[in-house]
Amino acid sequence: MIFSRKGGSGRHAKADPRGQARDTFDEDLDDLDAADEDADPRAGKSSRADGPYDITEAPEGIAQLDLGSLKVPAVDGVEVRVQADNDGKIQQIVLVSQDSALQLGVFAAPRSEGIWDEVRAEIRKQLFNDGVAAEEVAGDYGSELRARVRTPEGLTDIRFVGVDGPRWLVRAVFQGPAAVDPSAAPALLECLRSLVVERGHEAMPVREPLPLHLPKEVTDAGAEPGEAADEDAPEAVNGPNGADGRRKPSPRPRRQ
Repeated sequence: MIFSRKGGSGRHAKADPRGQARDTFDEDLDDLDAADEDADPRAGKSSRADGPYDITEAPEGIAQLDLGSLKVPAVDGVEVRVQADNDGKIQQIVLVSQDSALQLGVFAAPRSEGIWDEVRAEIRKQLFNDGVAAEEVAGDYGSELRARVRTPEGLTDIRFVGVDGPRWLVRAVFQGPAAVDPSAAPALLECLRSLVVERGHEAMPVREPLPLHLPKEVTDAGAEPGEAADEDAPEAVNGPNGADGRRKPSPRPRRQ
């Protein structure tokens, strides 16, 4: 497990996921339905046979790394790379197994419907605008996107997977051999299937990243920043529809 703390510069510097829409978010936050705080966290639950699980449905006995809204399972052969700011707020979570990686993100979604279909279409459009052709394929969680992108190390395969849960969306981005053949990194797939989401009851704008933070034992110990801990990890994808580490304009938030 590697923890890295970095400031606002460098190759993996994080743009504000709300970007140019900050004023719009602030205006609409005042109008969010306060009744969401008392909503049934199971509302909108999908027909997922496996995880990611909502905290209300998660099986017991899974060893986990508590990162706030995401509980990452401890799986043999998987290295967890977490990059956080100086306040302990997590900017990026990447799981690495052999030559494959899995980047995880979790976002607020409305009670009434899932948003993966909409987000997937936007990812595909962004890739197209960047000159990258994306193919939509059927996967374990429904429709996925696969593409091949150019990186400093050469061409790399990526696969976008979305899982709609009760008032949340998990976006998983596989990179490397596992992006083409899921069986190439079964440990990463096990991590995704055993992932647990704790959405909370607070009202949040749709697509807002759910809060993530370093484990209490790490912050209490005052862990030192890692030395380029994520140099081999995928570029950060801040918003649910971000296709790379660059800033993307955020859509106007909807009520949950």
